[in-house]
Amino acid sequence: MKIALAQINPTIGDFSLNTEKILAAADKARGQACDLVVFSELAISGYPPRDLLEKKGFVEDNLMYLHKLVQSIQGIGVICGFVDKNPSRAGNPLYNSAALFDNGKILHQVHKRLLPTYDVFDERRYFEPGREYSSFPYKDCRIGLTICEDIWNDKDFFARRLYPVDPPEMVIKEGANLLVNISASPYHVGKREFKWDMFSDMAKKYGVPLLYINQVGGNDSVLFDGISLAFDSKGKIVARARDFKEDMVIFDTNTQEGEIHPISQSDTESILTALIMGTRDYVWKCGFSRAIVGLSGGIDSALTAYIAVRALGKENVTAIFMPSQYTHKENFKDTKQLAANLEIKFLQVPIEGIFEHFLEELSPLFKDVATEVTGQNIQARIRQIILMALSNKLGYLLLSTGNKSEVAVGYCTLYGDMSGGLAVISDVPKTMVYKIAHLINKERELIPKRILQKAPSAELKPDQLDKDDLPSYEVLDSILKAYIEDNKAAEEIIEMGFESSIVKDIVGRVDRNEYKRHQAPPGLKVTTKSFGYGRRYPIAQRYLPPWATQIS
Repeated sequence: MKIALAQINPTIGDFSLNTEKILAAADKARGQACDLVVFSELAISGYPPRDLLEKKGFVEDNLMYLHKLVQSIQGIGVICGFVDKNPSRAGNPLYNSAALFDNGKILHQVHKRLLPTYDVFDERRYFEPGREYSSFPYKDCRIGLTICEDIWNDKDFFARRLYPVDPPEMVIKEGANLLVNISASPYHVGKREFKWDMFSDMAKKYGVPLLYINQVGGNDSVLFDGISLAFDSKGKIVARARDFKEDMVIFDTNTQEGEIHPISQSDTESILTALIMGTRDYVWKCGFSRAIVGLSGGIDSALTAYIAVRALGKENVTAIFMPSQYTHKENFKDTKQLAANLEIKFLQVPIEGIFEHFLEELSPLFKDVATEVTGQNIQARIRQIILMALSNKLGYLLLSTGNKSEVAVGYCTLYGDMSGGLAVISDVPKTMVYKIAHLINKERELIPKRILQKAPSAELKPDQLDKDDLPSYEVLDSILKAYIEDNKAAEEIIEMGFESSIVKDIVGRVDRNEYKRHQAPPGLKVTTKSFGYGRRYPIAQRYLPPWATQIS
């Protein structure tokens, strides 16, 4: 049997568009003499639909479009994810389901049994877990069909399992000679190799081919890399779809061979490609077509502008440079050069006069605050007023430019540089920002060399440098990863060899600035733990170690 792994990019709730993609892919697979085409988890509705699932019309429309697909696709079998109703009066009202249909009939249906509730997942909020799994015959195979998390509970792979049952083991016992897993498995750097090892071990253990069909695209903060795969019965990858793009690959169950398509060759390239895809999808799926970026002459805004150009096209990106009396002369040249290299529209709006007027009007209330934190924040907020005015007038989406290191420790201004519609690099540590920039410049210099070489600075007072207030970014990012992503306590991080006073200062800053992050725009998730709805800490809380500095 020839099976097409159809990797599509659905838009949540756009049933018409998603169905068109499914129909087009099925037609393409049939044209290549395939017997079966397989789509991802909740392909009809898009994943994750979140509280749209609480709308009765959303569920009904999803079922209506499933019926249209069942009646419309002829001459090829289809496995497709959708939302089904739970007819029982007990439990949650919905199932996360998958169906196999062929020539107008649904031949088999399964309900997802393992429902994740960690990180960005909250499926138990909406779905009732399935109760049974069985294999079923189709053509010359007996298929064991599972949905995403169902395959992530192998007792021989995980030291600690989250669930008491293992659906793949169940369908193998029922006679399955082909494992099929339809997924919407979110991306983070380093995850793909882990998945490959897990799938390979499973295929080898059971001695059957394993197919993994993943969603691709960005839906809000959550990114999906695709890389749909087929493993032969010895655990070797024999078919592989592209990363971060819609694609289709074909696997032959008789020969256990397929197509291998290219993917990113490094973590740095993978993150960059993910950010480009995530920015494009967020902007377009939110109904925009153009973006605006505030340039400072620094590396973060330069990288954000590059990503915007790659995502939307140079004709759809406008850069704004807003110098003050504290802006270094080099930045006037560097921002113009960057805009010229990227071939984007460049506007310059000085803020010195506006800032002086603010200080004059506020002088009855307080004096001599120009270079204090209050004055620094006023400058950041002036710039954001200008950016948002242009965004409102032109209808462009404002992209904020702060990186994860700054956002983590609160080295950013609420209602200032944190404002925007999308925080493109808010999950990218500063050290990774530099790695990505060097990758961009590998073939030719798009980001001016001086931007990569200059010491980072907010330029909100004379001769200001990040290193005056923060440790080196190499040290800072290592501490932040340990605390945020690895969930280590301060004492454990100190035992790793970091200076006690630095660790306590950084951990205290992270905890104190939760209120800022709750008011930030959504950011694109590329690490194991990003700021957003996958990290749920309270703002009003007093669980602070005794050495932590209280908010003044």
